[in-house]
Amino acid sequence: MSDDRLIVALDVPNAIEGLQLAETLGDTVSFYKIGLGMLTGGGLALANELKQEHGKRIFLDMKLFDIGATVEAAVRGLAQFDLDFLTVHGDPHVVNAAKQGASGSDMKILGVTVLTSLDRADLDAALIQPGDVADLVLNRAARAFEAGADGVIASPQEAAAIRALPEAEGRLIVTPGVRPSGAALGDQKRVATPGKAIKDGVDHIVVGRPIWQAEDPKGAARAIIAEFET
Repeated sequence: MSDDRLIVALDVPNAIEGLQLAETLGDTVSFYKIGLGMLTGGGLALANELKQEHGKRIFLDMKLFDIGATVEAAVRGLAQFDLDFLTVHGDPHVVNAAKQGASGSDMKILGVTVLTSLDRADLDAALIQPGDVADLVLNRAARAFEAGADGVIASPQEAAAIRALPEAEGRLIVTPGVRPSGAALGDQKRVATPGKAIKDGVDHIVVGRPIWQAEDPKGAARAIIAEFET
């Protein structure tokens, strides 16, 4: 039985491999993420096929950032694909424009706070304002919610604090950077286990390599779902 709190990231080279993985996972997984890495490999076509022919939910992870008019136009175009989630950077002008572009559709706009692969040293190198990463994430989440975001993307380490925000009531928290017990961290720096993430108020977790690199992807997905209850 599937559990749509688990979103599997199809971070494979092309749509053919993505469809093969989805077929391997079968009814165990009902929600998939398709990101920039798949865009030139048939990602939108795969999103449409999984949605329309297989009844899956789709999270398009584009992390859009541009001037408001351009973001609004891009989101309006993507909204025609009947997708479930779309990411944009959590800057208020971007979120506001994305919400206007998604108007009339059921697509949820999620604002990215701080990428889970970044730590304070990375932010310093990018000339991002000083301060604790968790505080920065919290402030960006609050501003994204105020601008109309349906949810935010944040690491599981900040999930409980975001969930406690008054602005977070009724909004989604979606977290990459979740690793099953004993899994390698890969390029993620701010991580937690599936059970801890759910306990801290996360609505959906995104997992890629620990599933599609596993010898038994379906078994790996089932183990993560089981961890939700631990």
